[in-house]
Amino acid sequence: MIPISISNLIYNVCPQFVSIQFECNVTNTDFNASLWHEIETFTNEYRKNNQIKDINKFRPILATRNAYKKLGKDPNRYRPSAEALRRRILKDVELYKINTLVDAINFISLKTGYSIGGFDASLIQGSLELGVGRKNEKFEAIARGFLNIEGLPVYRDSVGGIGTPTSDEERTKINSNTNKLLMLLNAYSGNDGLDEAIEYCKYVLEKYLGAEAMEVRRIERG
Repeated sequence: MIPISISNLIYNVCPQFVSIQFECNVTNTDFNASLWHEIETFTNEYRKNNQIKDINKFRPILATRNAYKKLGKDPNRYRPSAEALRRRILKDVELYKINTLVDAINFISLKTGYSIGGFDASLIQGSLELGVGRKNEKFEAIARGFLNIEGLPVYRDSVGGIGTPTSDEERTKINSNTNKLLMLLNAYSGNDGLDEAIEYCKYVLEKYLGAEAMEVRRIERG
């Protein structure tokens, strides 16, 4: 597995932080109708039972937002991905259809409330460390151009940043040919409820991506 470490800059503001590392071989496709049926079933139910004001009360999202605030980042301007996805649903904005792997990762984030990083493992250079973004640090966010990551939690390899809870970077993004996945589940809320989320991740990756040779590692303080 790719070596991953967590900087004390993260633990200082969120000592309970846990990262779950998934690595597996996958078979990506352009579209999966069964996956989208599951997504639509969830979104329809979510719309019936929730309002915008409920989103930030959900523990995984609230904890991520609190980490942003402690690092000096405005979570209303730079929303964590899980929050942004839930807001799209409640605003009746259609979810993106990219490819099955990206769609599946977005759905996991949407359903669990954790910000999930999904990367083509073959494009990562060396080991990874989760630290904090610096002023004017280069980061080309997927489909949105330069992102000011100062004060955001950011995973870096030997080349530079690859992922934040708000957006991942173009350089290591998943594409239609991706067959080796690195997925990182970021639990700023700690271990509570995390085992269920891990099992759900495995279920989605195995059912819709034919995941094989899966390895899972929990990275936490101590």
